[in-house]
Amino acid sequence: MHFLILGGTIFLGRHIVEAARARGHQITLFNRGRHNPDLFPDVETIRGDRTVAADLDRLIADNRRFDAVIDTCGYVPRIVRMSAERLADRTDSYCFISSISAYASFDTPGMNEDAPLGVLTDPAVEDVTGETYGPLKVACEAAVADAFPGRTLIIRPGLIVGPHDPSDRFTYWPHCIARGGDVLAPDRPDVPIQIIDARDLAEWSIRLLEDKATGVFNAVGPDYTLTMGALLESCLRASGSDARLVWADETFLESQNIGQWMDLPVWVSDRESPGFATIDITRPIAAGLRFRPIDTTVADTLTWSRTRPTDHEWRAGLTPEREQTALTAWSQHKPA
Repeated sequence: MHFLILGGTIFLGRHIVEAARARGHQITLFNRGRHNPDLFPDVETIRGDRTVAADLDRLIADNRRFDAVIDTCGYVPRIVRMSAERLADRTDSYCFISSISAYASFDTPGMNEDAPLGVLTDPAVEDVTGETYGPLKVACEAAVADAFPGRTLIIRPGLIVGPHDPSDRFTYWPHCIARGGDVLAPDRPDVPIQIIDARDLAEWSIRLLEDKATGVFNAVGPDYTLTMGALLESCLRASGSDARLVWADETFLESQNIGQWMDLPVWVSDRESPGFATIDITRPIAAGLRFRPIDTTVADTLTWSRTRPTDHEWRAGLTPEREQTALTAWSQHKPA
């Protein structure tokens, strides 16, 4: 098959390229060349900006056709619609990488792909914020479906993790635990979490397109209940660290202004959002989604993390200084 990948050089995109190459497919990349421009020197690359009509026209010049387009970087409906409409007559199917943030809320455990979706209060808004991100993804899904009726594959991942993740929303834990000493851990070891290794997501996406699959699929895992405690124990095994996990309850963390998701990544309160880490994956598993062991994901992420500069500026997680302040406060706060 001939895949057109919008993006293709950052995190999930690069893993999709690698998965497609491993399965013998032809690839064309379309991006601005601002990130890792020399990553795939032997892959056809068309430089351009998807917000510029003339650049999009280059994709379909000379009667060029594709079997499928994979959109890893669509956030604004107007811009996604431009891409989809330009390619509709030259591409068999359109795979849009959306998000579980598309759902209206996480109040209900066990939600499947038919759960209510978010709605933009102002359909004209294009600013991507914590409040608009999910509803914008919903509108992007609709734009693709309009341009490719019956030929659309929508994938809604949860937290994508693994090597080359620029967000640090998972890498923080293997890195932090590998340092050793006391490590502040959120709430309780039995809090459920869901993640998806970028490589598992990439390989499955390619197989779905090979099978000409359409429709909507959640993409979280694994296929058992993973907990915050199990993740951190995996980090201990991967690093061989002598770190000691210090579990501080949610009320204390709030008193220290330590938030969910970004301050202590992966963790989302199961009291506040009981549906966030209990997304139903019956449909994707039936469609072939498989998961590598959590120990493999953690170990590979830690190995990659160690290749980054020591002065890397972390985009998620507590600084060591802030963590130590909280640990000291917890030692004085907790019951004897």
